[in-house]
Amino acid sequence: MPIDVHAHYVPLDILEPLAADAAAYGVSVVESAPGCQCLRFATGTQVRPFFAKLVEPVADRLASMDRTGIDRQILSIWTDIFGYGLPAAQGRRWHALLNDALARFTAREPGRFSWLASGALADPQAAARELERRVREDGAVGAVVAANIEGVNLGEVDLDAYWDCAQSLGVPVFIHPAAPGPTPRTRHFALNQIVQYTYDTTLCMGSLIGSGVLDRFPGLELILSHGGGALPWLAGRFDIMDHRMDRAQQKQVARQSPSQYLTRLTYDTILHDASALRWLVDRVGADRIVIGSDDSFPPADHDPLATLAATGLDAA
Repeated sequence: MPIDVHAHYVPLDILEPLAADAAAYGVSVVESAPGCQCLRFATGTQVRPFFAKLVEPVADRLASMDRTGIDRQILSIWTDIFGYGLPAAQGRRWHALLNDALARFTAREPGRFSWLASGALADPQAAARELERRVREDGAVGAVVAANIEGVNLGEVDLDAYWDCAQSLGVPVFIHPAAPGPTPRTRHFALNQIVQYTYDTTLCMGSLIGSGVLDRFPGLELILSHGGGALPWLAGRFDIMDHRMDRAQQKQVARQSPSQYLTRLTYDTILHDASALRWLVDRVGADRIVIGSDDSFPPADHDPLATLAATGLDAA
């Protein structure tokens, strides 16, 4: 059963509650152009309009899965709209709305879809309660978090209550980058999509390793998008600086060299390069690789099983 672990969907039924009471969520629906809807947050962030495939009818999504041989997608909401900067009460309501909508959507086709719950990480205790409720009551198979909280690395925020919840529930946490607005250096040449998103994942994991999160929660399972960003490729630099940095000054408390954590992590296949994917398999082991398509976005892998086959790996 080919399972696509990295696929996104935004149910359009979130728009009606926003239109009725945007202030309750801190999120409003605006038109960036005639007939072109997008979300604006009370924090001032306005995201790109929804891609057509991100909100496509369920029949269209199933047809595209059938064409590529994917039996099941594990869906997550678009991390750029997580709104981690919202005040606590609005953030809780916003993620409850997102989770309600995704739970309803996947329940329409339980044989083809599973889903990952999000939470307002600015309030880790509330996010942990939301995750537990969604796993126990609504069938979420794991969690999805953005790789930063308003520009702050996850390892530099006290999220232990959240990590502990995921570990106790025995569910994985999918870490996906978020970069709603390009930086001055990534404004052109698609560098935001090519570099900034993968850079975000790399910074996030460097912080989680260095701050000891993986040591404190040895049973925590993390799934990294886009082949882990640059983390596997920079493992040597992480290791050498782990030995040469002023660990106290840099707040480095990891008990092992960073490269030793690589096989604790799981990576999706979205590298768009068979030789790179084969190297990643050889580096971390085939058991640490999951299929991902990034369905809905321009950098998506439109035939992830062909990508996997191109590596030359055998069936085992």
